[in-house]
Amino acid sequence: MKRTLIILLVALPSIALFAGLVHLVLVAAGLSEPAATTVQGVTPGRVWATIAAFIGLLGVVVGGVALRRAVQSIGPDHGRKGAIVAVVAGLIAALNGGLNLAVASGGPGTGNGVIGAAGAFVLGLIAAVVGVLVLVRSRRAG
Repeated sequence: MKRTLIILLVALPSIALFAGLVHLVLVAAGLSEPAATTVQGVTPGRVWATIAAFIGLLGVVVGGVALRRAVQSIGPDHGRKGAIVAVVAGLIAALNGGLNLAVASGGPGTGNGVIGAAGAFVLGLIAAVVGVLVLVRSRRAG
């Protein structure tokens, strides 16, 4: 019960922070206004953004595992390989999310995948930062 409550108390503000960052990215890109007519279904822009967001999420997860390994000094490399994967995946996700936002011609609902692209951009930056932190920590430990 106690662990579940702690997870909820950490997860809810994290989700709110993530949503706020995605909104800030959309506002900064000038793509925060919803479309007058919405496009339904799968579009190439949405697929591109979804794949980039998945890569960013993968980078965050791998970076988190690498951070745990670095903090607990598990394994011979102290999470260094995972950190490298997190940095590379984060940079790929952030680059693709940014490119998708740059070529998008409208806001949410246009089929350009701008919400997924903004999410990929934020997840990519988080993954890259976590990976760099683990690399710095593993360099100090090693």
